[in-house]
Amino acid sequence: MPKKSKTEIKIVNIVVSTSLEKDIPLIKLAEALPNTEYNPEQFPGLVMRIKDPKTSALIFSSGKIVCTGARSMTKVKESIKKIIQSVEKIRIKITVTPQIKVQNMVGSGSIGMDLNLNSLAMELENTEYEPEQFPGLVYKLSGTRATFLLFSNGKIVCTGTRSETKLKEAVQLLVKNLSKLKRK
Repeated sequence: MPKKSKTEIKIVNIVVSTSLEKDIPLIKLAEALPNTEYNPEQFPGLVMRIKDPKTSALIFSSGKIVCTGARSMTKVKESIKKIIQSVEKIRIKITVTPQIKVQNMVGSGSIGMDLNLNSLAMELENTEYEPEQFPGLVYKLSGTRATFLLFSNGKIVCTGTRSETKLKEAVQLLVKNLSKLKRK
């Protein structure tokens, strides 16, 4: 009996957006907090680095926030809470519970099978493969938002999904598509 390929994927980055629904004086925030960078001539947002959980956030004067680096929704919520605490240090009272919207979820792992990237580039639709420039094959999984980086050792990176469920479904579909090609 052929051994079942072992698929493992874990979330390595979640990108979310939200809004505090208040204008934020970024210069004042940058002056009050040590873990920030603000250079409005180069970029209109303030960069805030949070140590625990290890995340970064872009904060805009409109109160909109983009937070990246968390590996779970629990960590996303902790980060947003820390951002609110930081903003409240400069006496801006946040009265809303921010609505968090996942923009992108990145997963990384292995599908437990060696891949011939040259033949996959020929057999699969929506691929880009230039081994002289990068050792991975880029594969856009049709019918989904998912884009994969595939490596010959079976390691994968998946980006473009917005939930853990969609991420896992995309990986299952990838494995199904690759298994079909192997049987040809």
